[in-house]
Amino acid sequence: MDSYTIRKKFLDFFIKHRHTIVPSSSLLSEDSTVLFTTAGMQQFKDYYLGKISPYGKRVVSVQKCFRTSDIEDVGDEQHLTFLEMLGNFSFNDYFKERAIEFARELLNSEFQIPNSKLWITVFKGEKEISEDKESREIWQRLGIPKEKIYGFGKEENFWGPTGDEGPCGPTTEIHYELRDKPCEKGKNCIPNCGCGRFIELWNIVFNEYYHDRKNNLTLLKKKGVDTGMGLERLAMVIQKKPSIFETDLFTPLIKEIEKNTSKSYDQNKRAYRIIADHINGSVFLAGEGVLPSNVAEGYVLRRVLRKAIRFGKSLNLPKHSLVSLAKIVIELYQDIYPELQSKQTDILTIVQNEEEKFGKALEKGMKEFKKLSEKGYITGEEAFRLYETHSVLVDEELTEEYGIEFRNKEGFEQAIKKHQEISRAGVEKKFGGVGISKYEVRIKKSEEEIKKITKLHTATHLFHQALREVLGKHVKQMGSNITEERLRFDFSHPQKMTLEEIKKVEDLVNQKIKEDLTVEKKEMKYDEAIKSGALAFFKEKYPEVVTVYSIGDPSNPSDKYFSREICGGPHAEETSELGNFKINKEESCGAGVRRIKAILE
Repeated sequence: MDSYTIRKKFLDFFIKHRHTIVPSSSLLSEDSTVLFTTAGMQQFKDYYLGKISPYGKRVVSVQKCFRTSDIEDVGDEQHLTFLEMLGNFSFNDYFKERAIEFARELLNSEFQIPNSKLWITVFKGEKEISEDKESREIWQRLGIPKEKIYGFGKEENFWGPTGDEGPCGPTTEIHYELRDKPCEKGKNCIPNCGCGRFIELWNIVFNEYYHDRKNNLTLLKKKGVDTGMGLERLAMVIQKKPSIFETDLFTPLIKEIEKNTSKSYDQNKRAYRIIADHINGSVFLAGEGVLPSNVAEGYVLRRVLRKAIRFGKSLNLPKHSLVSLAKIVIELYQDIYPELQSKQTDILTIVQNEEEKFGKALEKGMKEFKKLSEKGYITGEEAFRLYETHSVLVDEELTEEYGIEFRNKEGFEQAIKKHQEISRAGVEKKFGGVGISKYEVRIKKSEEEIKKITKLHTATHLFHQALREVLGKHVKQMGSNITEERLRFDFSHPQKMTLEEIKKVEDLVNQKIKEDLTVEKKEMKYDEAIKSGALAFFKEKYPEVVTVYSIGDPSNPSDKYFSREICGGPHAEETSELGNFKINKEESCGAGVRRIKAILE
């Protein structure tokens, strides 16, 4: 049973039981407290809190997920950064009994996994939350003997919330027994042992509580069910493979790597697996419009890409091997996620640019690393200098590979954090940033200069939206600088703009100026602003209450605004004040980043 069939059987089963299919949400989470979507329930969070679901009370999905928490574990038999999460969800409909019955029936009947291979964990109770006796009784009634059901505390069997606050609750987890014999622990070799005898297959969460930012738990008015089963792990079990990397989701990548190196998979499993997982994750992140950078999502993409490049070097893979692997990933998933095919050029350009850029720095950096390693250890200060000078990220994999000690790792991590904050501050020369606020402008500029900056600032909002309309929603602001003479705007885009595209953007901005649109200012909570469609690309730096500027015709309910962004000002009141918008120059500003300079005439 291949992965395509497994997905289909899962969805068909729950359609039969009156669930509505909901497409995967973006990997880039709308939740301001997390970078990525890590679970299927994230897009449904509000429906556990009383908001009416437009899909009904029962839904099912296959959700794209990216988990930074598992980066260091990739290389073993079952951990990934990018994965697909199979999930069924109930919003104040069925609860424990029906959820467990669905899981058991699907595994037994559709996937031919017998009860004899299943072991169960339930919540044993902790502090103010009582033991989940009901789930234990349901499993026994469905044929799981009591000696194969174990209770665990909050660390293992209580899930959520995603981010700082939200719905959460006790869980019951289904573990699959990979081998019959226990480890040296004997009778104490049970699920969560960590010896590799068991693999956690399916997590069923009973959302009964709300966890607030002060770590308080209160009972939800309406209970719900949230489940998650990793497609890759399920495929490993059904296809009877020793690891997820031997399933049909990864074998094409493993074979391609093997074809291009003299080092076998059996002798270099960890390197093969890291490359396969990291190129998978990189393709999906790049497909979402993420570009390699020093901050936030871009930092994660750069990290996994460069790690894949480094391990590719250790296998002596030829130049542009990651591009070839990225093409295979797109082929593997294009029927499920067709956007990967439509964005193939952008994705491959991002991978190739990073491979070329980092490949040269890596050679110099690794020579320096080997010199530093001769004494048997590397310090946090030395590691940061390597990162800052040669972009070589020293991590546990690298130090273990060379058998050296990583001293003062905490100092390195603090230096990296400070470096990212400085980089972020540089990126954030944006509206409302340093030197652009009304207060600072009024101190430093004449009244005439203030008027010019204000007009250019407002024009930048129109320009930003026009870029997204003409080039696509992958366009994101990467930085800006406004003087009284011109605006400079850096944005994510993988290739040079054509003359036709430049003219379309210019014409669209001037059209909106002629329409004499109103610039509306409103204070609102950050989450409310995001839900209203406001753009915000530096989410970790915003306060709870933000200022939103909307540009549009408020008298036309069908077209409320053309542009809406979280911003600090200053702005014109109507677009007719701006004059004629003209683009003077378009150029590269780095890998995957373009720069435009424009004026108002």
